[in-house]
Amino acid sequence: MLTGKSQSVAVVGAGIAGAACARALTVAGHSVHMFDKSRGPGGRLATRRFEWVDRQGQACTARLDHGAVGITARSEAFQSFVDQALRAGWLADWSPVQAPGNLPLEGGNRFYVPLPDMPALCRHLVDGVTATCSFAVDGLHKSRLGWQVQAVGERHPATFDAVVLALPPAQAAPLLSPHRSDWARHASVAPMQPCWTLMGVADAPDPALDWGLARPAHGPLAWVLRNDARPGRTRVPGQVHWVAHARAGWSRQQLEQPAAWVQQQLQAALAEFLGRPVDWQHCMVQRWRYALPQAPLRSSADACWWDAGQGLGACGDFLGGAGVEGAWSSAQSLSAAMLRHADGASRRLAA
Repeated sequence: MLTGKSQSVAVVGAGIAGAACARALTVAGHSVHMFDKSRGPGGRLATRRFEWVDRQGQACTARLDHGAVGITARSEAFQSFVDQALRAGWLADWSPVQAPGNLPLEGGNRFYVPLPDMPALCRHLVDGVTATCSFAVDGLHKSRLGWQVQAVGERHPATFDAVVLALPPAQAAPLLSPHRSDWARHASVAPMQPCWTLMGVADAPDPALDWGLARPAHGPLAWVLRNDARPGRTRVPGQVHWVAHARAGWSRQQLEQPAAWVQQQLQAALAEFLGRPVDWQHCMVQRWRYALPQAPLRSSADACWWDAGQGLGACGDFLGGAGVEGAWSSAQSLSAAMLRHADGASRRLAA
């Protein structure tokens, strides 16, 4: 359990929820060790770097933001965080020119985009935090000495006073099951929407497009972005950088289809939307199994789970609400609950 003195906390998951929770605990003086299955922080704040050889035999590279479309702010607390990040140079304003015939955007046309890439926001938050990446935690073990995390049957040698799971609910459920079966049952049925995403580089159309964002009213595509029109992204003469996110329903129906087939379908959908062929130089698809929650699974008003007796917590957008703000808000709720408990324990020890 977390007590008033500086404690050690394992945070499993380095997306925005895990990064925000880790930062709050670190600022409060606790020792945090992050674990993530990927090569670095970011989660669905994702940017993909890929390479190809062009028609002239030249090696080319590009970086495309293929996860979250952008960040929006609704609450005063999250807007305050965004304003701080803007002043620090972590984020840039993005008010894209919209394509004709767009579906209306909820909350207006103001987004925020991390600089220089999407994972940068999480990297800034966890700067200085100890991290073990490429470590897919598949077990949690509790003993009188504390918590240990396990990946591929091997336990990490460190022990921790508390563990935070900042994972999609389907991934958190089996880790929670031996310790909080009620949480595990809720997590196992929390519906998350999938998303197939097409990304790639094509020859610039003639005449050039004058918009950077589209929300098609019909067809498989939910969002179409000119990635090279976003703040801080590289523009290359003669190229256009496309990112297209499929609708959740279409993605669910095609979830187990081969990537090559999905790529063909989404390329055809983009060409139909644009009303012209797309002359691709290179492209690929990404399958996000757990892109967005259908609705937050609020088990309490705090939008998080925290078992002070065991020193076990969970946070994420499936508890706090969709988008970066929902994940951040859940992390704030969890870190606040943990720090309140630690402060109460400190006062009891001093009495």
